[in-house]
Amino acid sequence: MATKAAPAKRGAAKSFEAPKAQATARPEGNSPSGTRTLTRGLDVIDVVAKGDTALQDLATALGLPRSTAHRLAAALVERRYLKFIRGVGYSLGPRLLELGYVAGQQTSLQRVAREYLEALADATGDTVHLGVREGSRALYLDKIPGRRRVEIISRIGELQPLRSTGIGKALILDASESQLREYYQFETSQGSSYNVRISTWLERMRNYARNGYAFDLEENEDQIRCVAAPIRDVTGRIVAAISLSSAAQYMSDTRMNGLVPDVQETANDISSALGYAGQQPEPPQRKPGGVKKPRR
Repeated sequence: MATKAAPAKRGAAKSFEAPKAQATARPEGNSPSGTRTLTRGLDVIDVVAKGDTALQDLATALGLPRSTAHRLAAALVERRYLKFIRGVGYSLGPRLLELGYVAGQQTSLQRVAREYLEALADATGDTVHLGVREGSRALYLDKIPGRRRVEIISRIGELQPLRSTGIGKALILDASESQLREYYQFETSQGSSYNVRISTWLERMRNYARNGYAFDLEENEDQIRCVAAPIRDVTGRIVAAISLSSAAQYMSDTRMNGLVPDVQETANDISSALGYAGQQPEPPQRKPGGVKKPRR
């Protein structure tokens, strides 16, 4: 990230102090408690990430004496979590890049989502899908079969329409109206029939976008209904969606509305596990005895 240039005036260089080896080699008896030191060190990284790069800025932002801020920053430089350039200040170090890469490798969407999908399927008895957008279609990445007598015929790796499936609609909740029209017309251009007029569909999509979920009301397959919600990544972008599907005989309008809190909460939990910390739609009041969250 860009670093903040030091002011070009006399004494400005004193705001930036090069880390000294002896700063991290202090006697154990002079060290603050381990937990407090760790927390403060993490706070230093957070402050630098926000753009405070001068030593005095760090001390002020953290509410610490200048000497304490310098000692913490020096330790982080030594471990490569921060870099220091005289006359410029502190910036995030290469160790964080390395850890970010490893975290990305370990944070597979399917791996993160699986236990949440299983918990949702177990609590409801219905089939749960995980999907992503693949061009103008929805791609199923995972499936947890339900326990109903009527089986949902779907396969991992299968492509489904965006406009008629719950998971497809959830994937495009952030789309503009012109984009929504394109998604709708795409299926028409492919020769797919659809019994929902575009005006009605757009009105539904606006409502779904406001509330953070989507329904499939037997639009994609006769006698199959589902409730779906989007998954967001650390940037807030919709990267996937989940859906809870069952035969219409198990999915009355009342039950579908009652399932919205569980589906949204599961999607929100997966989003949080992927690093999303932004504002999420507050699920409607859920009934007691809903989905039991996986232990972390």
